[in-house]
Amino acid sequence: MSVAVPDRELQRLEGLWADGLSETYRVYLDEVAMHSTDAQPRLALAAALVEVGLRLQGLGGPAAPAAALLMGDLCLARSSRILTDSATKPVQIAFARAVEELSGAAASRIESRPVRELLVRALAAH
Repeated sequence: MSVAVPDRELQRLEGLWADGLSETYRVYLDEVAMHSTDAQPRLALAAALVEVGLRLQGLGGPAAPAAALLMGDLCLARSSRILTDSATKPVQIAFARAVEELSGAAASRIESRPVRELLVRALAAH
C-alpha cells in the first residue's frame, strides 16, 4: 500500500527526502499498522524525522556543521508538531523518552539502544 505524505510536512525538507528520508519513512510505514489509516503516514514521518534529525545533529559524535544542526533542529521540531497533532499522549510521551534516552546516553558517552528500536517501541505505545 502506498501512502502519500502531505506536501506541507515536507516544506524545506525536500533535499532530505531525496537523500534518504523517504527510505527511512517507508521503513516506519511498516511499523504503524496499529494506528488509524489517517495517522499512519504522519506517524511514520514523525519517526523518520527524529531518526534523520538525530543523525544530522551527530548525536554522540563530533559536533555537526551549523547547517546540519539547523536541519536536524527543523526535523525534530517538525516531528514534534506532527506528534502533537496526530499521536496519542502515550506515543508522544514514548517519543520524548526515546529522545531523552538517546541524548542522555550521548551526553554520558555511553552506548544506547539503536534509534530505530526505540522509535518502533514508541510507535507501539498505548
